[in-house]
Amino acid sequence: MAVTIADFPAPLDKAPTLELTGVRKIFGDTTAVADLDLALCRGEFLTFLGPSGSGKTTTLAMVAGLEKPTAGTITLDGLPLDPLPAYRRNIGVVFQNYALFPHMTVAGNVAFPLEMRGVDRQEIATRVNETLTLVGLPGFGARYPAQLSGGQQQRVALARAIVFRPPLLLMDEPLGALDKRLRAQMQIEIMRLHREFGLSVLYVTHDQEEALVMSDRIAVFNAGRIEQVGTAQELYERPQTPFVAGSLGDSNFFRGKVRAIEGAHCLVETEEGMLNAYNTAGLRIGDAAVVAIRPERLRIGEPTALNSITGNVSEIIYLGARRKCLLRTGSGHEVIVLQNAESAEGMPLHQGARITFGWQARDANVLFDQMPEPVETAPNRRPRTGD
Repeated sequence: MAVTIADFPAPLDKAPTLELTGVRKIFGDTTAVADLDLALCRGEFLTFLGPSGSGKTTTLAMVAGLEKPTAGTITLDGLPLDPLPAYRRNIGVVFQNYALFPHMTVAGNVAFPLEMRGVDRQEIATRVNETLTLVGLPGFGARYPAQLSGGQQQRVALARAIVFRPPLLLMDEPLGALDKRLRAQMQIEIMRLHREFGLSVLYVTHDQEEALVMSDRIAVFNAGRIEQVGTAQELYERPQTPFVAGSLGDSNFFRGKVRAIEGAHCLVETEEGMLNAYNTAGLRIGDAAVVAIRPERLRIGEPTALNSITGNVSEIIYLGARRKCLLRTGSGHEVIVLQNAESAEGMPLHQGARITFGWQARDANVLFDQMPEPVETAPNRRPRTGD
């Protein structure tokens, strides 16, 4: 029987397939996950992004049944998962180390979940061949894992996870062991399978670019909590906290206090002067604030009436299609500016050059100041690590 789109869940809709309510996990004196509420829509690709120790892998492990929640409930298609052991949850899982059985052939590895479910041998052979074709490995069934490249082993692990057509696919740093070229290739392969067959995917990574490229939505984890959930564009363009702004690409931060509100924007008094930006977090006059601006939004030699800062070029880093310029302002603040190749060639810079840069108010975000004090001005405080 051929595998068709009808064999898999419908494309993304608003119906939740996975729901976590008040989920908490405590190890001894450490709260790894704190009262987490989250829903994964049917056919959605949701990525957990965060540093090591932020709770993302622990959350995935609780969904998989590899860890038991200290509190809260987890349901899949309305049925509670908590009473079920991992092997009865009918969830596909792909790990970073692939976890292939070295003594089994490729076909044997892919067939294993079907054998455990008592599927007829002829049906198993048919499904294994069809699934290997889906992941681009037709004719590889007789080989052993040691005879495959890293990318091919990853495809086998993916085939094994989807051969029994699970309602949910969990992926824990699955591309971490691959080189950059293979990672990019496998990202495209996973995205194709997800979109073509409407797979519901919960994906864990600490790679910002991977999260931006692959996800329908991203949940940014920090210290056991989710700081923000949204599309890649929402999180990148309108982060709600400095941590989120720093978790997806580079950001420049200017600290100060809100002095005035002007419609959707506000004026923030900083060491660099009065800065104007979008009031993303709904701050009020007098609040301690951080102005966050992406490096690519800064314009050298194009200052606005506000948001005009002068600094010296301390470093120029060649990145092929882009140039990364590090600037030092009069107050000692380091600022990152990104130029595309055309802009950089039209305005060549050199180390030590004194320049003025600025930005449009709509391109920057004003956020609540949740950042640690610099070590030199706050010797008694420990910088926040994000773990």
